[in-house]
Amino acid sequence: MTTTPPVARTPRYYLGALGIGLLAGLMSGMFGVGGGTVIVPLLLTLLVFDQKRAAGTSLAAIVPTATVGVVSYAAVGAVAWVPALILAAAAVVGAQIGTWLLARLPQNAIRWGFIAFLVVVIVMLFIVVPSREAELPLTWLTGTGLAVLGVFTGVMAGLLGVGGGVIVVPALIFLFGTSDLVAKGTSLLMMIPTAISGTIGNLRRHNVDLVAAGVIGVAACTTTALGAWLATLVDPFTANVLFAVYLTFIAVQLSIKAVRAHRAR
Repeated sequence: MTTTPPVARTPRYYLGALGIGLLAGLMSGMFGVGGGTVIVPLLLTLLVFDQKRAAGTSLAAIVPTATVGVVSYAAVGAVAWVPALILAAAAVVGAQIGTWLLARLPQNAIRWGFIAFLVVVIVMLFIVVPSREAELPLTWLTGTGLAVLGVFTGVMAGLLGVGGGVIVVPALIFLFGTSDLVAKGTSLLMMIPTAISGTIGNLRRHNVDLVAAGVIGVAACTTTALGAWLATLVDPFTANVLFAVYLTFIAVQLSIKAVRAHRAR
């Protein structure tokens, strides 16, 4: 098995990893996402990582980042523990389905379909404003719904490498009537076992730069709590607007990839 040689560890390498971590941690804390949608493109552009190593390094850095985020949201009672575990278990199954489908479905069609999904979510964020008092009660019906959501999230992760937060957070708000804070805290908890499992696999395949992951992870931990704190300060509508801006950034990223893939064909 051939592996890509590591990137030279120059001052730019460490400063770049530090800056990436600070930004990713802030985004993770504010929006309940892992931060991979920030880490991966910046590793590709700033530190010139290859795609596989960027994805593997990002996933490793998400573990400490999401952990700090969960602690921050748990401190204000904004984590639904059992629902998060249901989501995580179902997402692991879904990820296996997604990787199986990856070799059988046209990638660009899937990418455009997900972009359309993001556009619908962005519009809904301006229509549905969650209540800060709303919780996530666990019943047979919601438990089944959470399992279905987890499988779908895992499938999309396997197909596109998109983190669960961009799907789980809006789905918990719109479909389950959860408050935005509980949705974010629950999303971060769901990511931890998935990220650990993926990181173990990536380490075996030598697709993780442990030094970069460590610098990014530690830096992110310093701003994740700040992001979570800021999320509690803004009102739900403002939080929705900010999340819509973040999702627009992701949709633009995916659109650029889709257009480039179409031109390459």
